[in-house]
Amino acid sequence: MRTNGQLVDRAVEGFNRRVVALRSSRRWGAAVRRHLTIVTYTGRRSGRTFSIPVGYRRTGDTVVIGVRIPGKKNWWRNFTGEGGPITVELDGGDRTGHAIAREDPKTGVTVTVQLTP
Repeated sequence: MRTNGQLVDRAVEGFNRRVVALRSSRRWGAAVRRHLTIVTYTGRRSGRTFSIPVGYRRTGDTVVIGVRIPGKKNWWRNFTGEGGPITVELDGGDRTGHAIAREDPKTGVTVTVQLTP
């Protein structure tokens, strides 16, 4: 018997697979990639590597990721305090950087990535 948590995990995994597939689409890929990217990071406690699609805004070497419904997500917590290393898929390749998560009562959680030159 599956628990609600397992059902939610499967739904999220299915959604993420569809988003990644849409980014690769010939028809829609370019438009989707302007707003959605894939970030890859290593969990602080687990040591496992994760890759997830996220919405982003980029200005030069700074990428800003707004975390929607942060109370239901844990990935951004890997970047609290001093932050940590992250890889962001941009311009057809992977870019490394340093990410820091900030919580603001008005705007929610924002993860700011400073890309490595």
